Amino acid sequence: MDQLIRDRYTPDILAEALRRYDIAPGDVDEGGGFESFIYHFTRGGERFILRITHTYRRTAELIHGEVDWINYLAAGGVSVARAVASARGEWIEAIDDGAGGQFLATAFTHAPGRPARQVGWSPPLMETYGRLIGRMHALTKSYEPGDPNWRHRTWPEEGTAEIERALANSDPAALATYLALVDRVSRLPRDRDSYGLIHFDAHEANFFVDDAGQITLFDFDDRAYNWFANDIAMVLFYKVANTADPAAVAADFLPHFLRGYAAENRLDPAWAAPIPDFMKMREIDLYAVIMRSYGIGPDGAESIPHDWPRRFMIGRRARIAGGVPFLDYEVAW
Repeated sequence: MDQLIRDRYTPDILAEALRRYDIAPGDVDEGGGFESFIYHFTRGGERFILRITHTYRRTAELIHGEVDWINYLAAGGVSVARAVASARGEWIEAIDDGAGGQFLATAFTHAPGRPARQVGWSPPLMETYGRLIGRMHALTKSYEPGDPNWRHRTWPEEGTAEIERALANSDPAALATYLALVDRVSRLPRDRDSYGLIHFDAHEANFFVDDAGQITLFDFDDRAYNWFANDIAMVLFYKVANTADPAAVAADFLPHFLRGYAAENRLDPAWAAPIPDFMKMREIDLYAVIMRSYGIGPDGAESIPHDWPRRFMIGRRARIAGGVPFLDYEVAW
């Protein structure tokens, strides 16, 4: 999270957000959050999520678009955590930060179940995962925003500026690699069957699995108009990241996932080709985000207090500089 946002966030901002959603202070618990402030609360025996972000990151129009798409997907049968209106019926509550910006509060239903790692991965669960992503892609082909002012970012035209700023001074060589990839993928064709709104961050930290094996997806903050293949690339990226044998993990996981995906949506097999580029872009993207979030340089991995990002960053600069593929595995379907 950017330090500017942390500096402007005060207990009064939280208190006002709770008031707007009619949440008693004793009914809320902190839930962490990497780019936003996340809280858990209960009402009428049900659990919900309160997310507070800042206009420095996302405009109100972008968040209106997020809410609109989430509820569209839910209405179409995709298992997602729906948005919940405030006490006065608003999807977003804007709270002035006293410095010319605003904090934007939004609430969502709490996904039922537990993280997939606690449930345990199995071929049926991998297939269910693929069905969820495939159903989302099939449904979004017919999506139109409920209001023309409600926006969604277009990638890569929008969404790369933060990475460029983060790498400009810390690792210009990595930035050059990233920009070359941006140029290459920007030339890919875009049509209804290959390009549309995607989640763009549908890894297992962003869904829960219930006792019946049903997956509920949440955290649509990064969604963008993008290639459907990039959503698959992100799923694969996080599935193999920080594992001892990424190729073996991919070989075990991907066939089941793709079987489920194909049951809900057809994507031309030619779209397997750019997946290595998409994964390399996410590798550099995450490298930059971790440096920014922890205030470290390219070789500062050992100072990171959290295990996952620390392990990801160890040797990462050298891998990027050396052009090492993120995953040494041939993706095909």
